[in-house]
Amino acid sequence: MKHSLRIDRIAEGKSDYMPLLLVGDESAEMIGRYIDIGALYVGFVGDAAVAVCMTVELDEDTVEVKNLAVREDYRRMSIGRRMLGYIEKINAGKTIMLGTGESPSNLRFYAACGYHYSHRVADFFTDNYPEPIVEEGIVLKDMIYLSKKQSPAQKKL
Repeated sequence: MKHSLRIDRIAEGKSDYMPLLLVGDESAEMIGRYIDIGALYVGFVGDAAVAVCMTVELDEDTVEVKNLAVREDYRRMSIGRRMLGYIEKINAGKTIMLGTGESPSNLRFYAACGYHYSHRVADFFTDNYPEPIVEEGIVLKDMIYLSKKQSPAQKKL
């Protein structure tokens, strides 16, 4: 079922969305490193916040998705894909970077959205998180960075 999704940029009260941000990044300390400098986009179905996407501009040509999360009861409804598509449209002509763990479903999702392997940061999760993060039975160790170059023609909102 496709829900009507409204995406708003949130400038004030970003920490109000911490429960959803923690779905995409399990460490409040890590979120604290980018929440103040990042742009937060929240997806709403009716009045309910069901998804978040936090981006940070790395330079004039590159935007990094730091956090993309969808509430569990709204997953597998294309909301994550629609959130990512929105970020791509508002950043037409730029390269979108994102980091993820090695869980097969995450890598499949991003590949299906047109993202390609860029590079790997060895031991990122083991060095930066106090507790092991396990996804799909895999203990996350390295951060896998993926990227996608947006063409300027994609900016059609």
